[in-house]
Amino acid sequence: MIELTASDGASFTAYRAEPAETPRGAVVVLQDVFGVTPEIRKVADAFAARGYVAIAPSLFDRVKPGVRLAHDEDGKAEGAAISAQVGKEQAISDIQTTVNAAKEAGKVAVVGYCWGGDLAYAAANKVNGIACVIGYDGAETVTDYREKRKVPTLLHFGESDPELPLEAITQFRAWRPDVSAFTYPGATHGFGCDERGSFCAEAAEKALERTIFWISQYVEGQQPILLKNAGAYAQAKTEKKKKKKSDDLGPPVD
Repeated sequence: MIELTASDGASFTAYRAEPAETPRGAVVVLQDVFGVTPEIRKVADAFAARGYVAIAPSLFDRVKPGVRLAHDEDGKAEGAAISAQVGKEQAISDIQTTVNAAKEAGKVAVVGYCWGGDLAYAAANKVNGIACVIGYDGAETVTDYREKRKVPTLLHFGESDPELPLEAITQFRAWRPDVSAFTYPGATHGFGCDERGSFCAEAAEKALERTIFWISQYVEGQQPILLKNAGAYAQAKTEKKKKKKSDDLGPPVD
């Protein structure tokens, strides 16, 4: 564990996993409502094994330092109460501190689960210095559809998640075509965690494959080019086109 100092002078802990060789970039891993559990550490370790510095901030420390809750209804209820006390704005501020600490390793991706999935989605527009975000199981995300995303955003949802009606996800996709949102048949809340009864191997494998590709594309690859009038972001590799004087689409791209 390491200790990070926030902009207000307060400190909080974080789990940091180092790659064996020179980092390819960094991944900030955002906890669910159960805290920085062994499962969250395992996720960080897996990203480190792929060559990234991985940091999982303990976002509950301001309310209850060092909390690790069981994956049951009591743990979920306590975690929800703590997350409400922390509040989104405070969590986003501590995520910014974590990203600042991680960027010495290169470009930074933010990956979040459950509560952390919602925070990852919010971080896309509120946190500086991130290359992309990925969110799993963000129940509040689908209601936050008004703002265009400032960085490439990938989302994963289980089609059988009782907290996320499929109709709500479908509506979200219609409102936010700039977001890559995938659903997985037969998967429910927490489908990506192999330590939980809700684990769905097929869905978890496919979601991880997409997540790793997303990170490698935006953390290791060329940054996407923002076009003046684009609804979201454009891929960096575009065909070179002649621009008419009357066009207002920004500078030509190679």
